[in-house]
Parts: sequence; C-alpha cells; structure tokens
Amino acid sequence: MAQKATRAKIEYVIFDMDGLLIDSERVYTDVTNELLAPYGKEMTWDIKAGLMGKPEREAAAHLLSFFPDLPPSFTLDYYLKARREMQDQRWPTVRPLPGALKLVQHLHRHRVPIALATSSLRRNFELKSSHLGALFDCFEGRIVCADDGLLRPGRGKPHPDIFLVAAEKFLQRKVGSGEVGEDHVSEEESAERAKGLIFEDSIPGVQAAKRAGMKVVWVPDANLLSIGGDAAPTAETPDLQLTSLEEFVPEEWGLPPYDS
Repeated sequence: MAQKATRAKIEYVIFDMDGLLIDSERVYTDVTNELLAPYGKEMTWDIKAGLMGKPEREAAAHLLSFFPDLPPSFTLDYYLKARREMQDQRWPTVRPLPGALKLVQHLHRHRVPIALATSSLRRNFELKSSHLGALFDCFEGRIVCADDGLLRPGRGKPHPDIFLVAAEKFLQRKVGSGEVGEDHVSEEESAERAKGLIFEDSIPGVQAAKRAGMKVVWVPDANLLSIGGDAAPTAETPDLQLTSLEEFVPEEWGLPPYDS
C-alpha cells in the first residue's frame, strides 16, 4: 500500500510492542520450536500467524490444538511453564527493531502523546524492557499490559478494548468503550477515536485498531506476508502498510517531521 501525501491529522499515537518495537517474536518462535522438536513438531508461520496479538493462554491453547497427538504430559500448563523458564533467560537479549527508537524518541521529544498497549503479561514486559530504557522510558509509564486488570476477560485483541483503555486512561482522550458503530458510542467519542494512530504488526492488532475507530499502520513480519497473511475483512484493512518503521513519514499524518 503506497504512502499518500494527505492523511487525517493525528493527535496521539499508541504502539504495540512484540514484533513491532522489539524483536521478541523470534524468542517466542525459537523457544516453542525447541520444546516441540523432540516430538517431531514445529510451529510454522501459518500457525504462528493465528497466535500473534492474542493473550498468552489463549494463544498457547490455539497452538497446541494443532498437535493433538502430543503426549498427555505435554499439557497447556506444562508448555507455558517450560516456555516461560526458557524465555526468561532470553528476554534480556531482545533489541529494538529498525526505526523503533528513532520514531518513539522523536514523538516523545516533540510532546506527541504516546502510549503502549501490549498483550504481554506485565512480568514479561518488565523482563523485555528493563534493559531498553532509551526506548521504553519515553512512554513515562503510559503502558497497558494484558494482566493489568484493565481489560475484561476474553476481551484481548481483536477486540478494541486495550487501545481504548490506553487512550482513555493514559492519554485522557474521551473515547468511551465498545466498537465503533455501536449505538452507545457517541459522535464525539467516534471523532476522538479518529484522531488516534495505532502501530501494529499482527492481524488481530489491526482488527482491534479498526474496531476502535482509529487509524492503523501495519508493519508485518515478512514471513507473515509470505504465507498470504492479510487483515480481512475489507473494512478492517490497515490505513498504511510498511515493511519497517523506518519508512514512516510523520508529517504526512500531521505529526512533526524528523529533524534534518
């Protein structure tokens, strides 16, 4: 999707984290496949695509549904525990993805309101981010994690709740609750939502952003595109698709341009 010269003026920005700002998706993939390898199984990208952006336990259950012949000992709880122990050793190795640090620091420096909305558990967020203060300190605590108690059970992405909570609670935007187009969402709330821009790498995340009534830039992993991944139905397609955050041009969205 080509970048257009004129777009809606954006007043606040919300970022996803895994696979968008940091290269943590490789850890999820590597650890899961190391656990599956002794049984001759592999999480391929067509499977992984259906997990991205979902809450931890829901995603894990979806993964294991593809392997019904795993031994009885390979339960959901066993998988989550073993995976957590291996991942905890690797989170301190994750690095920012291209363009992430530049964009987040730029928006922070120019006082553009920003927040982070991640399906990660809070403990995992802390492990992934504690060594990346130059990136995550820019959010100044405006961060929503899946288990913060701010979302109702079962309302993770592709439901819009996490983005609406981030906008309302941390950015003081009167966006209300519920999906855009529902009767109880007022015109004023819809207009406020349209001023927000979401950055996402997953299809459920794109869908959540569109259901929130916000603009969305999709930065998918090349592996997702290689299997034909797309954000469907048509009403939930992204406003812009990029191969990297490095390609984003802030001024085309009414945001301050990068310093020359």
